[in-house]
Amino acid sequence: MSLILLLLLSVFVADSMEQETITPVKSEVNVLQGTDITLSCNYKGNVDNLQWYRQYPRSRPECLLLILQSSMYVQNTSITTPRHTGRLNEEKTRVDLKISSAILEDSALYYCALQPTVTGNPDTLYKNLSRALGINSALVETLYSDKSVII
Repeated sequence: MSLILLLLLSVFVADSMEQETITPVKSEVNVLQGTDITLSCNYKGNVDNLQWYRQYPRSRPECLLLILQSSMYVQNTSITTPRHTGRLNEEKTRVDLKISSAILEDSALYYCALQPTVTGNPDTLYKNLSRALGINSALVETLYSDKSVII
């Protein structure tokens, strides 16, 4: 009986200490101009929100979308166009970025993230993210209260 209890406890402990991860479904996607494309990432663990970033060559990553998992609310940023839509599929633990009628300017590196992805001072990220999202910086700081920096 104690062996079974130990196994259940170790599964529970291992499960509760599970790290959050996010990985792209495909690492590279080619699409013809004018067609729709969906970029997808699978996530694992207990996540609060997910983001999509776009990065052009020799430029900084730009936040496109913030998706709050608890409410499934999708917040666009100032650079998001009506052609960019985000969707959270909790059943499949997947987050999608759909780009409608792709144009040449959509050629970029796209990132899916579980928390703000920056190098340097994360405090400036919260100010810039709140400005881009058009929301109160206190709300952004609440969302990202651990102020982790991912490089």
